[in-house]
Parts: sequence; structure tokens; C-alpha cells
Amino acid sequence: MEFDFLSPVHEDLLDEISHLNQQTIGAQISIHAEKSGIPDMDGMNVAIFGVRENRMAVRKTESPDFYQIRSQFYSLYPGNWRLKLADLGDIEPGATVEDTYFAVQTLVESLVKQDVIPVIIGGSQDLIYAQYRAYDKLDQMVNLVNIDSRFDLGDAEKMISSQSYVGKIVVDKPYNLFNYSTIGYQTYFNSQEEIELMERLFFEAYRLGEVTSDISLMEPIFRNANLVGLDLGAIDSSSANTEFFNSPNGFNGREICALSRYAGISDKVSSFGVYEYQGHLGQLANMLVSQIIWYFIEGVNYRTNENTISAKKEFIKYQVPIDDEVLVFFKSPVSGRWWIEIPFLSTVNTKLKRHTLLPCSEEDYLEACNQVIPERWYKAKRKNEV
Repeated sequence: MEFDFLSPVHEDLLDEISHLNQQTIGAQISIHAEKSGIPDMDGMNVAIFGVRENRMAVRKTESPDFYQIRSQFYSLYPGNWRLKLADLGDIEPGATVEDTYFAVQTLVESLVKQDVIPVIIGGSQDLIYAQYRAYDKLDQMVNLVNIDSRFDLGDAEKMISSQSYVGKIVVDKPYNLFNYSTIGYQTYFNSQEEIELMERLFFEAYRLGEVTSDISLMEPIFRNANLVGLDLGAIDSSSANTEFFNSPNGFNGREICALSRYAGISDKVSSFGVYEYQGHLGQLANMLVSQIIWYFIEGVNYRTNENTISAKKEFIKYQVPIDDEVLVFFKSPVSGRWWIEIPFLSTVNTKLKRHTLLPCSEEDYLEACNQVIPERWYKAKRKNEV
């Protein structure tokens, strides 16, 4: 792998690793060092890299340094993982922000094509735009899930920023976005105009209170995602012991790690980004970020690969008549997870063949039995018809 824009992990960190217990992640991960170069990706499952770009951040700070987050992450012990991990070092800021985007897009695209899952530790969250653009040549429509207190829609006509990049994703060609979901939004951070736009576009939005009341209901949302972004500002400031995440409300440490694990366990998620990281956040915040990454990788380790044709042949089929519709549900006998079939319109977009089964919950099936059409099914069907 030749990516000359990647800088190696700091030599002092390699010295730290040499003193770690041999069972820690730091003693087992393949690391991009100045002497040894970039690790061979053959057989790798997950590749971590940092992006030291934050020129488009709403809150201006110096370029982030990922030394402390790596130090904390390397010191953790892996679970009973069967995975091979690599740390590719950092993408330094390019001459322009667009240069950085291109580097991120190129690297993510290359890794995804090799069936290696990139875990991006980013500066400003506009880097999701580059993460998304990596799917341009992969011949598929994509679903983006964003764990965030804001929708980050913004005005597509204006300059991109860390709180206004989704508009660019929606309007810029090529059009790859099938669905956008925001998990944990807080109403007072979003204008009514943006809330109404989310509705008109049939996007999905889940309020913070709705999510935290039963966090397990978010699992199907991640199961249908191709790429996931996590804004560290969605965490409440007390959980990270820092005022940089300047909202008293948000996810606590346990909740954000549970969401991260759901993202990892999804068979479809092929890239994961943690954004708005700042190098001066303090030891507690660094440990929380390292545990978020740990839980994502833990989820990847326990994937059941139920997207294969052979696995779907084993699904149990249920048909539920509602008015003029017959809703078709499927249940996996292995994991107990549920899906609902979306009517496929071949005349609309041939890329949508992969979206004919929409992940759902058992509650959706039980509500359908009580003649209530699941809202996610309705929105997905409407997007397919538009």
C-alpha cells in the first residue's frame, strides 16, 4: 500500500508500547512506524488512522494530536477477538482542505475495496463528506448514520463546515445517498426549518430522550448503515469531564459505547469515523474515546454475516395484511433479529436492489400485527418511489 500522505506513529509511542503487557492491544496491533513503513493490509480486518484536519471547524482550535488517544487505546486489552488490527498513522492537513478530503476519500475507498474496515479519528466532522465520497466508485447507494446532537444539514450553497456538510452530500454529484439517520439530536440545537427538511426528505431522526429510553431500538438503524459518523459533541460534558463538549445533556459513556458496538456488529457498516476530537481533552475524555473505538471493534468481532444469500435462505417468513398492503417480515433463527421487505421498483434505480430488506425490530412486527404500519417502512418505500 503506497500512501505517501500518511505520517508514521510517533517514536515515543513505540517506546511506550515496548513496556506494555504482551496481551494488550499495543503489543498486538501492526503499526506504521518510520523504520518499518506502512503495514501490509493482507489479512487485516480493521485499520485505524487519524486525520489532523479541522480548518472547517465551527470552534477553531489547533490541529489535533492523537498521541494521547493512541496511548490510552494501546494500553487496553482486546476481547476474545479473531481480528487483525493495524494503525496506519495520520493524514496530515493538505495544502487545502480539499487535498485532505481527497486523501481521506482515497484511503477509505482503498481499504473498503480490500474488505478492511477503516476507523477514522478525525478533527472536524466535515470529514464525513470525504468518508462518504469514498463510496462514489463502489456502485451502491449508501446509508449514512450520524450520532450527533445536530442534523448538520446546513446550506449546500455556502461553504462546508463541521456543522453543515450533509447538504453537500445530498446535492453534490454523484448521488449515492439513499438514507440519512441522526441518532441523539437535541431539538434546541436544530432550527424548525432543518427539522421540516428532514421530514420532507424522508430522513430519519431520533431524539436524545427517545434513544436513551431504550437504546436497543437503535440496533436496526445501524444494521442498515454503510458508514457511521460519531460527533464527540453528542456526549454530555460531565461524562468526558471537559467543557469542550459544551452541552450538559447528551449520551453518557455507557450509552455512547453501546451505540458504537451496534455500529460494529452491523454486517453492512464498512467505515466508522469518530470526529471533533481535540488533543487537549484530558485523560478521562481520551479513555472514553479509546473505549468507543474498542467497543466498535468488539462489535465487528461478533458479526454474524447475515447479509449473505445462504443466511437469508434460513430466515423465517411472516406475512401481515394491513389495509391494502401485505407486509412481509423475516426473522433470523440464528440471531433473532428482524427485517421487513421493501417493495422494489426496478424502474426507479437499479442500485436499490440491496435495500429490499430493511432491518427492523420485533416491536415493529408486533405493531404491524396490531395494524400499525412501521414508520421506517413507509419512509423507505416513499424514497424508493420518488
